[in-house]
Amino acid sequence: MMAQFDITFFILLGLAALCYITHNNTVTCAVLLLLLFKLTPLATYFPFLNQYGLTIGIVILTAAMMVPLADGRLSFNDIVKSFTTWQSLLAIVVGIAVSWLGTRGVSLIGANPTIINGLIIGTLIGVAFFRGIPVGPLIAAGILSLVIGKG
Repeated sequence: MMAQFDITFFILLGLAALCYITHNNTVTCAVLLLLLFKLTPLATYFPFLNQYGLTIGIVILTAAMMVPLADGRLSFNDIVKSFTTWQSLLAIVVGIAVSWLGTRGVSLIGANPTIINGLIIGTLIGVAFFRGIPVGPLIAAGILSLVIGKG
């Protein structure tokens, strides 16, 4: 009996190699984690990862961003100062806009799941060749939703 050829394994392996060569450890680890899932009985958890992975990732990212507040490096006075300079006020406005774009992005991806393929490829190109970091797909989807009028 002939084994079934799985092109996705080789695509993931190629992505891992590309990300390793371009020194993007974050994406390399993510792809290797997916390969681990794919090659072991953990593959049964792909639906869970698909459904809850984004939420889990956002929770971890948000917690990491809030460490300076939690460990005391960011004081109440520092927070109050965030409202006293135009740069800080602009940062707040941009933070609100990016959050709103992320919400539009999630809606767009939910309504048009095939769009994620282009977003992933674009993000990987940005990470691999422009030294970007892979936090952009939701914002990219939000911007795309504005451009194509969806979301």
